[in-house]
Amino acid sequence: MELFPAMPLAEWAETKETFHRFAQIVGKIRLTASNRRNHWWQVPFHPTGRGLTTRPMGGLGEQPLYAIDFDLVRHRLVVDVLDGRSAEFSLIGRSVASFHDRLFETLAGLGIRPEIWAVPFDLGDDTPFAEDTLHARYDPMLINRYWRILSQVTQLLDRFAADFAGKTSPVHHFWHTFDIAVTRFTGRVVKVSPEADPVTREAYSWEVISAGFWFGDKERPWPAFYSYTAPEPKGLEQEPLRPEQAEWLPARGSHLAVLRYDDVRASGDPVGTVLEFLDSAYRAGARLTEVDAEALSSPGGVTDPYYAKLKT
Repeated sequence: MELFPAMPLAEWAETKETFHRFAQIVGKIRLTASNRRNHWWQVPFHPTGRGLTTRPMGGLGEQPLYAIDFDLVRHRLVVDVLDGRSAEFSLIGRSVASFHDRLFETLAGLGIRPEIWAVPFDLGDDTPFAEDTLHARYDPMLINRYWRILSQVTQLLDRFAADFAGKTSPVHHFWHTFDIAVTRFTGRVVKVSPEADPVTREAYSWEVISAGFWFGDKERPWPAFYSYTAPEPKGLEQEPLRPEQAEWLPARGSHLAVLRYDDVRASGDPVGTVLEFLDSAYRAGARLTEVDAEALSSPGGVTDPYYAKLKT
């Protein structure tokens, strides 16, 4: 099985648009049913051995403890409750409206009645999920490939995360933007403008250097690995990146370090190439924010000096 199979956006754009809305419906349930964590860490999905999970939510006597999983091997939506009850239905052949209605019927049958703002977020339209019959393409082969790529990227980002001993986020898949990311924190609090939206204020209340992967969108119609520093220090886009295919691209008033997925696929060492890129982008941000990268280093996830000495 190929480590990083081809995934051109044009090949699965309709399927991606449909599944992205499926994910937002489930994600909004996760948002309303989970305990709030700093920087919105409670919100994203995590990959599993068969697809994606919300992780357990609810409980503590307020509502049933349950989890919602996308099984992207069997192409089923699965709801599991702590008391052993379970219900599921097929994802294949469904419009967004059909998925929305069947999911809420399934949850109600289990005694779960979440309330969400049932319209898409930042997807170019505001058609309520319950009325969206336009988005109805679900290609099982392409969705399975998306999940397999996501799973490999998760492991790669987790390996990158291991080399940093400071505060770092989990590796998680954001259902609103459909990217997967891991974030390193410098430890500095940022004064975010009161005029910024509440999502941005919480996400960027501390200085961060973030790394991740997206599958492409209308603005950048190709999958790629990326990194950014926020707030962006002056001159970041002038810092060197590795490998030579990597580049800085303007993005909403700041800059993204970008390495295209197809360049990674064409390299002789895809894993090494991505790690080299992410490290170069991190060190660019660290230099300009005056982070002591060496003091916060934990090669291979090791901070114990005795063990590190044994390894050498």
